[in-house]
Amino acid sequence: MLAGGAVTASRPAQADTAKQQGLVDRATLTINDMFAGATPTSRIQRYLVKARAVMICPSIFRMSIGIGGSGGGCVLLSRDARGSWSDPAFFTVGSGSIGVQLGMQDSEVMFFIMTDHGLQVLLDNQFQMNANASASFATLGSGIESGTTGATNTDIMAIQKSKGLFAGAALGGSKLSVNSGANRNYYGQSVGPEDIVITMRVNNPGADPLRAALMRQSAQGAAPEPGTAA
Repeated sequence: MLAGGAVTASRPAQADTAKQQGLVDRATLTINDMFAGATPTSRIQRYLVKARAVMICPSIFRMSIGIGGSGGGCVLLSRDARGSWSDPAFFTVGSGSIGVQLGMQDSEVMFFIMTDHGLQVLLDNQFQMNANASASFATLGSGIESGTTGATNTDIMAIQKSKGLFAGAALGGSKLSVNSGANRNYYGQSVGPEDIVITMRVNNPGADPLRAALMRQSAQGAAPEPGTAA
């Protein structure tokens, strides 16, 4: 059962929500992809167990020949005190860059919001990498199974899985912004991200597989390893 007396949104025309549903479906595939082979001691599992919320960006495409930028769509979901995940709020990520760079990259990125402060910065539509909230990044497959979960004052942890080659492809300077139009289309009414991820007052059944994927990975991350005490 959803928290906060959530109600199912009236179904808008299918054509109006196809883009948002496609992003939600790709976010579900991203979870399955990024957690493939993970164990309870994997860094990505440890992040998820402790996270207050997650943001999933299935595809951030970046291309640069001297001057370039990046962009993509993302979804934010938070977890309540009972461990239930909200429906997704829609965001966009984008940045510009100037420098001696050549290449292209398509990245799956998951942000793990570890603190209430980090979540509030996102909800206030004020998050920019290396600015309003402390963020720490790791790349899947590069020592991701070992190491600490980051400094204790880190608000947001991020893991990316990239395809392609890019020199200096960090997301530093990227801005995450609320996509109000996508939220309105998907839920059939004017709602802000707080309505979706904090009070959880709206629901779209199309997001149920995404929420179920997070619940499944959360349970696996909390499970004891074979041969250890529960």
